[in-house]
Amino acid sequence: MILLDTHVLVWLTQGSSEMGAAARETANQALAGDQLAVSGITFWEIAMLHRKQRLRLLQPLCAFRRDVLELGVVEIPVTGEIGIEAATLQEMHSDPADRMIVATASLSRATLLTADQRILDWAGALHTFDARS
Repeated sequence: MILLDTHVLVWLTQGSSEMGAAARETANQALAGDQLAVSGITFWEIAMLHRKQRLRLLQPLCAFRRDVLELGVVEIPVTGEIGIEAATLQEMHSDPADRMIVATASLSRATLLTADQRILDWAGALHTFDARS
């Protein structure tokens, strides 16, 4: 399974050139195999970025979420187990959304597709793929 970091979901849906060809192909193959996912916290993070005017979507937030899910992207809900895992990640930076996304990837045994250098450099046990590649 491939789990998309928040910025990667935005890049993918907006056709951003920041996403590398190998990463795009990895995401497309995962989508074709019903193995492309996002954490539920991703939609919260997108809503917060939109509210703070740091992200502009061309459609209402609920419609954006619906369209992503209708494409076949699987939404993994935030559970108590994920919350506990996020709180116990050793030497992970303190951003709560990143911690939830990393915990989701870890517990789901998914590869996290991200360009967040702090996550890519993290020494914890996590499979990652650089979204810029």
